[in-house]
Amino acid sequence: MRKKTLLTIFMMVLFYLVIGALLFRVLEEPYESQQHMDVYIKKSYFLLNHSCVSPEQLDELIAMLKYSICKNPLTIFIFIVSTNFSTRWDLASAFFFSGTIITTIGFGNISPKTDGGRLFCIFYALIGIPMFGILLAGVGDHLGTGLRKGIGKIEAIFLKWHVSPTVVRVISAVLFILIGCLLFVALPTVIFQKVEEWTFLEAVYFVIITLTTVGFGDYVAGGTGNDNESHWYKPLVWFWILLGLAYFASILTMIGNWLRVLSKKTRAEVSIILWKVICLCVQFILYNWYHEKSCSGSLDSREMKSRPVEEPVIEEMNEKDCSLDKDTDCTKPLDYFGENLAFIDESSDALSDHPDEVLVNSHKRRKQKRVRLIQRQQEPNGDISHGWGSLNRNRDKGENP
Repeated sequence: MRKKTLLTIFMMVLFYLVIGALLFRVLEEPYESQQHMDVYIKKSYFLLNHSCVSPEQLDELIAMLKYSICKNPLTIFIFIVSTNFSTRWDLASAFFFSGTIITTIGFGNISPKTDGGRLFCIFYALIGIPMFGILLAGVGDHLGTGLRKGIGKIEAIFLKWHVSPTVVRVISAVLFILIGCLLFVALPTVIFQKVEEWTFLEAVYFVIITLTTVGFGDYVAGGTGNDNESHWYKPLVWFWILLGLAYFASILTMIGNWLRVLSKKTRAEVSIILWKVICLCVQFILYNWYHEKSCSGSLDSREMKSRPVEEPVIEEMNEKDCSLDKDTDCTKPLDYFGENLAFIDESSDALSDHPDEVLVNSHKRRKQKRVRLIQRQQEPNGDISHGWGSLNRNRDKGENP
């Protein structure tokens, strides 16, 4: 995917998120305000009828109940404790909520409560999820290409030191995984631990659950209700989710391509072994048939003694008819463990800074065969003879062929 195309899709997704945030805010904020007002009236009525209970004691009781139920008192029913109403459908929160829809994470800490909001959420997800999938594929492609180019330079250094190709491929895959984990897992874990005041385990738990799109919603970044940081903090969290999902997608692509290349090699080797087993079985059957015929007397015993038992010529047939093309890259056995280990995609060898020695040698052998074939067909004057053409020229000259 070209950079201009990727940038266009990215801007379309951002515009789609902003439109979704505005519409969700328009649909859900009035209902939330009315709900807060109803709860506040009921709370005031309870305090008037029960003068022995102070407002502070009631707030502490509600907070303790919420903590016992969900262990996240600041994200659910925050309007009950606070007398100052603070909506959860501000622009930043609505933007983050729209992002969790199209990424299929769906934390669930906030959700549409009105019929209009739920109906809009259905169509918003049906359109936004495929759009985000296209964006994720493009971002993952460019992210993997950038990391591959950097790792390709490291591979070139190792090859200059005459390191084994197996070791180079393994080092490339390990470096790709380590760099990605450092950028998208370790660094965000430290940031969330400081900003959200979580423990290290809670931060790691949130990062992994989010990037695997599980999204339980028990821990959500930006759910502390701090208005000063949520306006810029939640959109940045969504951009981190975008890059992290792209990295995880490239990891899965790497594993899938490596297994596909390995399965091609394995199928080729298994097919050769099966053909050899079949040919050996045919040899054994024919040998037993000859032996039974000679023992039953159907063949002349003198003739059988005068000549040895002819074993069927099958090996040559197998080599000509049953053999696979050994020059093709997908049918020859593995020359070493880790050959064609595509740590990003199958074209990584072609895009890498160093060529694959096996492919280069196979192309050289094919080119040499073509050159020898052309040299055999050429005449002393440099023309290529084609049998019937030379015969016609001799007849025109009046010479005998």
